[in-house]
Amino acid sequence: METRKKLINDVSSCVDEALEGLVRSSGGLSLLKDHRVVLRSDLDRLKGKVCLLSGGGSGHEPAHAGFVGHGMLSAAVAGAVFASPPPANILAAILALHEAGASGVLLIVKNYTGDRLNFGLAVEKARQKGVTVEMVLVADDCAMDSISKAGRRGLCGTILIHKLGGAMAEEGCSLDQIVSRLTVVLKGVGTLGVSLSPCSVPGSLPTFDLKPGDMELGLGIHGEPGIQRSEIGSADQVVKTMIDHMTNPDSQSRLELESGDTVVLCVNNLGALSGLEMGVVTGAVLAYLESRGVVVARAMSGSFMTSLEMGGVSVTLMKVDQDDLLRLFDASTSAPAWPNLSAVCVSGRDFVVEAPTMGPRSQDITYPTGPLSGVMENVLESICLTLQRQRTNLNILDQECGDGDCGNTHYDFTQAILLWIRNKPIPGCPGKLLAGLAGLAEEKMGGTSGALYSLFLNAAAGHVTEGQSHPAAWAAAVHAGTEAIRRYAGAEPGDRTMLDALCPAVKELMKMTPEPLSEQMHVLCAAVQKADHGAEGTRGLKAGAGRASYVSSDRLAHADAGAVGVAWIFKAALSALQRHYAQ
Repeated sequence: METRKKLINDVSSCVDEALEGLVRSSGGLSLLKDHRVVLRSDLDRLKGKVCLLSGGGSGHEPAHAGFVGHGMLSAAVAGAVFASPPPANILAAILALHEAGASGVLLIVKNYTGDRLNFGLAVEKARQKGVTVEMVLVADDCAMDSISKAGRRGLCGTILIHKLGGAMAEEGCSLDQIVSRLTVVLKGVGTLGVSLSPCSVPGSLPTFDLKPGDMELGLGIHGEPGIQRSEIGSADQVVKTMIDHMTNPDSQSRLELESGDTVVLCVNNLGALSGLEMGVVTGAVLAYLESRGVVVARAMSGSFMTSLEMGGVSVTLMKVDQDDLLRLFDASTSAPAWPNLSAVCVSGRDFVVEAPTMGPRSQDITYPTGPLSGVMENVLESICLTLQRQRTNLNILDQECGDGDCGNTHYDFTQAILLWIRNKPIPGCPGKLLAGLAGLAEEKMGGTSGALYSLFLNAAAGHVTEGQSHPAAWAAAVHAGTEAIRRYAGAEPGDRTMLDALCPAVKELMKMTPEPLSEQMHVLCAAVQKADHGAEGTRGLKAGAGRASYVSSDRLAHADAGAVGVAWIFKAALSALQRHYAQ
């Protein structure tokens, strides 16, 4: 098993360089020389007030230095990665705050043995020097069914305690008042995490092994073992498992949560979850809590206490049964990592607004059928089924220059078409059919492909009507659609796009006359061959437009996915028409 790659300069100096990067980019922060301590720059404003100090091992960024600022921490001390800071650095931070005129210093410490010992030793030394100092332990982990002598671990609930304590300090509360209030609040704070992948300390192997497709429930933020491994479920299933475990009445570490309770929610990215996943998980947590009758007064979602690059998420709930807790939570802060939250209750809010009236969508309108409806339906079904069979192939081709979703977008479009034509009669007017398909492409296909197909179909729609739907008119429609793509996409044949298949095919189709198509099938056959040849010709071409233009030509060994898709459309249409005329 290999060590994970890290974008650092040196393992031994990465913590110091990370702190320097944070402080240099934040005007409100300073570094305490030689001590790995981040301080507020405006220490003169702390005179006569209680100062808050927190910290711990590095690797949990933005915790804790990112929460130093007006309204939160006065200072944070950092240890090596996943290692508690030494007492000398903690003591230096306490003394710096004391010398700034603090009326007292409160240490907010996560409940880990190393942190308890090192911060505790610093507290005793500070008291010997005449400093008024207290320590609050955060132990919010809800993983273990039974609690050992060591107690529950300190997790992301620590950040919420920073916020409440910092707001109380700004209001001028005494050290005893802050300690007393936070001690009560902590009884209503619970956190549980789930991991989909491990993390690795710089220069070391991953902290644990986790089989692909599995997840582990209840890990600590250093990769300490959790309580259960299982296959990864859907976001809804995972969220339900987490909250049910957090509130399990048979667990000693449970958070007592009843219907009607009001909470602050924190959905914390443990390091490597995408923003998209975080949005899905956050929505799932909100929905499940509300289904249980829990009122979510505030919700924060993002990276607050990470575990290096661990792929996972933790959920923290803090009960707020008194209005002044929300007032403290909403108080302003200059801490760089604190999110810009709205002071509005999340639950019960009507968060969906009506879209402007744009008239009925063309694909929703029922049209009378016509003599061409049957053959047009057969052609459409043939195209849709063909593209669906080619879904994987188109995705593979698209991976060379993009995200590999070309087959997926075509699949979504064809699924929408099949649903439409199976629920509504095919319009007798070809132009209205094309307009309906354009609407479906715009709404269901998405991405660049959706825009291109919608442009093509909209431009083509005006060239075929009930009275003007002979082969020459259809050729003119395809030509108009192709020209619309050229005009708006800024591409030309030879740029390695769908035009490399479309343009040569259109050139053949323009040989069509108003005579019956049955007498001109040879022209359509030639057009299909031209499209296929044009698509194959994109192999190794240097892309002049589209996403592929950002990719080196030596990495483009296969044909362009968009051009291949066009070629398959022509082939499928020809096959359906040949079957029609053979009857």
